[in-house]
Amino acid sequence: MAAIANLKLDQGATFSTDVTVKDNNGDAFDLTGYTAEAKMALGYSSTRSRATITTTINSDPTTGVITLSLSPIITAALDAPARYVWDLEITQTSTGIITRVIQGIITTSPNVTT
Repeated sequence: MAAIANLKLDQGATFSTDVTVKDNNGDAFDLTGYTAEAKMALGYSSTRSRATITTTINSDPTTGVITLSLSPIITAALDAPARYVWDLEITQTSTGIITRVIQGIITTSPNVTT
C-alpha cells in the first residue's frame, strides 16, 4: 500500500518538494536501477486539468529521495482553488515492475490576477 502525502502549492509559482521513499522497515529505499513518474489530476479518471510532475531521483539513489517539481507555467495553468489527486510510481528498469509508493491530495492556492 502506498504512503499518503498531502501537498500544497501556489498557482503561478515554482513548486518543488522532496519525498523519501521508504521500505517496509522504514529505512530509505535504494532507488538504484529505478525510474520515477508522478502525475496529478482533478479526479482519478478526469481527462481535464492533468499534469505530469517532474521527478528527479537524488544523485545518491540509496537515500530514497525524489524531488517533485512543477514550473510556474504549469502551476499557472492549474485550477485554483482546487484539490487534485496525485501519485508517485517507481519502475524497476530491469523487470518493468511498477510500484505506487506515494499518493495523496494536492491543494492549489490561487494567485492574484489583474
